[in-house]
Amino acid sequence: MKKLIQGHQQFWESYVPSHLDQLEELSHGQKPRVLFITCSDSRIDPNLITQAGIGELFVIRNAGNIIPPFGAANGGEGAAVEYAIAALDIQQIIVCGHSHCGAMKGLLKLNKLQEDMPLVYDWLKHAEATRRLVKENYSQYSGEELLEITIAENVLTQIENLKTYPVVHSRLYQGKLEIYGWVYHIETGELLAFDPETHAYVPPQSQLSPRELGAFYEKTSAPPVACNLPHKEDNGKGQLRQPVTIRSQVKSAEPVPQTEVMPWLTAEQAQRIYQGSKR
Repeated sequence: MKKLIQGHQQFWESYVPSHLDQLEELSHGQKPRVLFITCSDSRIDPNLITQAGIGELFVIRNAGNIIPPFGAANGGEGAAVEYAIAALDIQQIIVCGHSHCGAMKGLLKLNKLQEDMPLVYDWLKHAEATRRLVKENYSQYSGEELLEITIAENVLTQIENLKTYPVVHSRLYQGKLEIYGWVYHIETGELLAFDPETHAYVPPQSQLSPRELGAFYEKTSAPPVACNLPHKEDNGKGQLRQPVTIRSQVKSAEPVPQTEVMPWLTAEQAQRIYQGSKR
């Protein structure tokens, strides 16, 4: 507690005097540009990892970055989503999972939580679609690799859950809303974004054109564009979603997509970022 009080004192003495105009403006209302949905885990800080300023992100946090489908729960998540879009006119949503997620670890052994942590058990039941998908489609994986897959697939499941909300469905239909899927890696600070065309998680910068990269590199106070809403297309076999490709599944010989649009990185750096840092 002492550290927090000292931190606020430093904030009040150092930050506030040089940002009085901004704070005064914010006191009259907020105009965030992005709804950022992520985990409660203390190791991920949306404003820090995106370098977004105060007032730029409207944040929802809970265990597992879960958004229950519309009507499935009366919690604050649905109300916050509705308010962000209907009242604040937010036009971009990011669902951001992260490595070593305790909630996803719990999801993989859900029945063991029922007695010791019944409230956690009840909450994680809202991610049952993720658990079932992973169990029935990734049985060949285990351990950390299975956890990484679960984290990645859960982001996509929550995007699908978001689409069940009337306000989200309507804005998507109007072309006034975009939803992005991200995964943040705690150990490296690496951020990967879901690419619906390749059904893989790739560096978000690799999806920008050279012209967009110039603007992105000059202004880093806002989250970069990640990817479009993933489309579910029947492949003729009744399968509506292809398995995701994650960094641990990428072979070393596989080329990095669009490395030419990351000119500030060497080929070796780009390859390492795409594959994930070696432990």
